[in-house]
Order: sequence, then structure tokens, then C-alpha cells
Amino acid sequence: MNNPIQHLEPKAVWKNFFSLTQIPRPSKKEERIIEFMKNFGLSAGLETWVDEVGNVMIRKPATPGMENRKGIVLQAHLDMVPQKNSDKTHDFEKDPIEPQIDGEWVKANGTTLGADNGMGVAAIMAVLESKDLVHGPIEALFTIDEESGMTGAFNLQPDVLKGDILLNLDSEDEGELYIGCAGGINGNFEFPFKKVSTDQGTIAYKINVTGLKGGHSGLDIPLGRGNSCKIITRLLWHGIQKHGLRLSSLEAGNMRNAIPREGHATVTIPVNEKEKFEKCMLSFAETIKAELSVTEPGLQITATSAAMPDYLMDADTQNRMLRAVYGCPNGVIRMSDTMEGLVETSTNLSIVKTDGETVKVICLLRSSVNSAKTDLTHMMGSIFELAGAKVEFDGEYPGWKPNPDSAILKAMQDVYNTRFGKVPEIKAIHAGLECGLLGAVYPGWDMISFGPTIRYPHSPDEKVNIASVEKFWIYLTETLKNAPVKPAV
Repeated sequence: MNNPIQHLEPKAVWKNFFSLTQIPRPSKKEERIIEFMKNFGLSAGLETWVDEVGNVMIRKPATPGMENRKGIVLQAHLDMVPQKNSDKTHDFEKDPIEPQIDGEWVKANGTTLGADNGMGVAAIMAVLESKDLVHGPIEALFTIDEESGMTGAFNLQPDVLKGDILLNLDSEDEGELYIGCAGGINGNFEFPFKKVSTDQGTIAYKINVTGLKGGHSGLDIPLGRGNSCKIITRLLWHGIQKHGLRLSSLEAGNMRNAIPREGHATVTIPVNEKEKFEKCMLSFAETIKAELSVTEPGLQITATSAAMPDYLMDADTQNRMLRAVYGCPNGVIRMSDTMEGLVETSTNLSIVKTDGETVKVICLLRSSVNSAKTDLTHMMGSIFELAGAKVEFDGEYPGWKPNPDSAILKAMQDVYNTRFGKVPEIKAIHAGLECGLLGAVYPGWDMISFGPTIRYPHSPDEKVNIASVEKFWIYLTETLKNAPVKPAV
């Protein structure tokens, strides 16, 4: 299949990226991409193996004359976030992504693109199959399930890889080097409920919150975007207080690491509240749209007549759950005192979903300060424990402490300055890069994260800047050529 992106420069990267878009690879469903990467390495005649959890590793020897350089591990993750617009028919487990050129960018047709982290994977593939690049010993590490649990990084075994330096290719601003990241933990809160019969003299409505931008729950959290879980809960709370609203089902958000874009609820109200309720919904919609008019111009809130549901949630659970979710902290909790513009601590209210027996509430808590992250778990746990929920925290991963004296940092600053005429910005990121986990397994690694410019990851608006991919590729290959020399023994 031919696609215009295959003709973009550098072709070595774009052809591989297009191949990746044709292989379904949502988190937890990476069987086909694992097999593809394994066959890629073997076909290139390189030492290739897959570990017990599915991480793929490929080893390439140094080019002649470069054997004395420190070994470099090139790392990216294989999975992608499956998000699509509500009007798009797409099965992420079966259908290929449809990439297209849009001016200076490449994006997908109504879905996430998978540039996060497909661009990193494609660049590593280009290095591995190249016959003319100059580099020291190379090891490629392709991890699985980064987006929904960092399963690959959690389960990487020590003493498997031999490199000294880790280059993580999972950052999203070209010209910036990341030397630190936030740690995170999942908050899981569960409310069992009783099914009760619908009341006589009531009518049903379907409430929909749609058109929000969503985005990455770490990188985009300081942008103040609307959260469908918070918006629809606010609406339901007012409906209970003023119109005797009863809840049957609720579904908002579907990924713990994406700002939730849509919310849907089926409710009933007394027939004699019909006019007042519909007027209240119109007024509420206008209020929220006015509050978010700059950040969320596409927001839509509707309440339409629906078939009567088979059951309602018992009133006690409904009220406790909605109060807890309404009061749940969401967004930036604290900005960093040491790095201007960096979020230190945040929480994303990711998912609120009924399944007929329980309401599940999922949050992702992040911080670059471990004590602040712990404090936030206590805060969130206190709210939901008071509301009678089952509280559990899991999936904790460490942050990555910056090392300003890093040898590879100095080398990469010099390379960028020589090649592009300026020194790259040095930053930390409010996201869960795998470097924290990988560095815990290989504590001697010198680590840097960088990549091309990607905007709106984890949403259907995701796009990658074409020109930045070429600069990223030049930077990567020049870095390999100028890798530090191993110290004399």
C-alpha cells in the first residue's frame, strides 16, 4: 500500500512509521507488533530476542573503528493509546491507522496517530537496518504496555542489556532534552450498588458531554482543558438537588492517562419536572460552555429523551458516589519551585463507569516529589473512604531524578550546538517516562530522553511535525557518531 507519508524525509524513518500504522497495537494487545519487531530484527541478521513479558531486544555491533565507544541502548515503547472521535468507525484491534499529511504535520483520520511512540520505534528501526551510519555498540529495547501500566519496563530483567547509556526516544518537543520525569500511581475507587426499580410517573433522558479536546493527562494537564467526568458529575449533582434526578448508568472517560473527552449518562426525573429540567440543562450547558469558551470551543452538552432504563442505582450509593467524584481534586495541584513552568504534582480524574453492579472511578496521580505523591494518595483516599468506597492504589512507578553532570548530556548539547547553532533546552517532564523504572533496574545507566515535536498525544488530534522528524533523525545519528569513549581500564 502506498501512502504519501512514505515519501517524506527522512524516508528511512517514515517508511518504518507507516509500517507501524498498519499493525494494530493498542496497549495490552501487542501480540502482532511484537511478532513484527522480532521478524524485523531476525530479517536484518541481528541478534534478536523477546523476554517473558514481550519486550523485544535487538543487538547491533559497532561499526569499524567505533568499538571503543560506550554502548547505547535505544529505547521506545511499542503500544499506542486507542482514542477516536465519536463519529469514527474504527476497531483498534483490527483496523490500521489512516495517516495523512495536513500542511506541516502528519495526523490520522479521526483517531490517535501513534506517533507516541511510533516515531521513536521507527527511528530505532532505521538505525538498526542502516548500512552506512557510524555508531558504537547498539542495543534496541522495545517495551510493551507503556501507556496503560508500564508492564514492559516493570518486568525488564537486570544483566540482560550491556549498554552504558539509555536514549529514550519518547519526548515530544524537538530541540529539548529531558533529564527527569514525574512518578505516578493509579487510584482505583469502587462503589457497589443495588439495582432498584424505576418509579412510576418518571421519564428518562440520555445526557451527553462531547466535543472536548482531551489530551495527555500529564503534558496537557496545565492547559486547563475540560474533563468530561467532572462536567457530567457536576450536571448530575445539580439535577439531584433541584429536579429529583435518579441515575441508571454513567460512562465518562476510557483511558487512565488521557484527559476524558466524553461522558454519557442515562437518568430519570419526575414527569412534572420535565420543563424545569430541560430549561436547567440548557442553562447549565451555556454556563459551562462560557466557562470553557477559550479552551474548549467544541464542547457540546445535550439532554435528549430516552427509553426507560431497566433499573436505577440505589439512591444512597448514587448520592455518596456523585458527591465524592464532584469533590475529587482534578488538574494541577502544585507547580515546581525549582523549574519554571513545570507541573510538580497533578491528578487526572480519568474514568467514571458503571457496569450494572458497581461504579468504578479511576484516577492517575503524578508528582516529581515522592512525598507529595504520597500525600495526594492520602488526600484522595480520604475522600473516597468517607464516601464508603473500596480504595486501592496500584501501578506505582518512580520518577527520574535529573543528573546535570551527565556525560551524554554534555555530548548531546555539543552535538546540537554544532549542528543547529544553539544549545538545546534542558527540561524535566510531567509525564511517566519509562526512564525512572529502567534506571532502577540498571542504576548505572546515563539517561536522556528526546524526540520530534508531537502535539495532542492521547487524543484524535495527535499530530507530528514533519520538519522536526528530520531534525530529530539528524540529531540522533550525530549523537551516535559522537558517543562518549569508554574510559580506559
